[in-house]
Amino acid sequence: MPFNLLDAAGNTQTPQGGMDYTMIIMLVAMFAILYFFMIRPQQKKQKEIQKFRNSLTVGSKVITAGGVYGTVKDLNEGENYLTLEVSKGVTIQIDRNYVFADTAQATQK
Repeated sequence: MPFNLLDAAGNTQTPQGGMDYTMIIMLVAMFAILYFFMIRPQQKKQKEIQKFRNSLTVGSKVITAGGVYGTVKDLNEGENYLTLEVSKGVTIQIDRNYVFADTAQATQK
């Protein structure tokens, strides 16, 4: 026996069993917007930073995540750190992942 509904005028209506496709389309559209405006640009920026870190050479002037300006003195290829000269005769060792920018690029912005 099918289930029937009565509307305000007394006419019978059968409930629709299908899913509303507009909701699925809206969810897909929202995910696409999220991907193209948030996820993709972040991935591009991460690749750009990694490319910069891999291209570091001795003598490069860099800025660390903490805002320290310095010149690369030693790359320590086997390790994940580098030696940075922050002042004449003052060197520090920092993790390679904390080097974010070249000073020439930072001053142009």
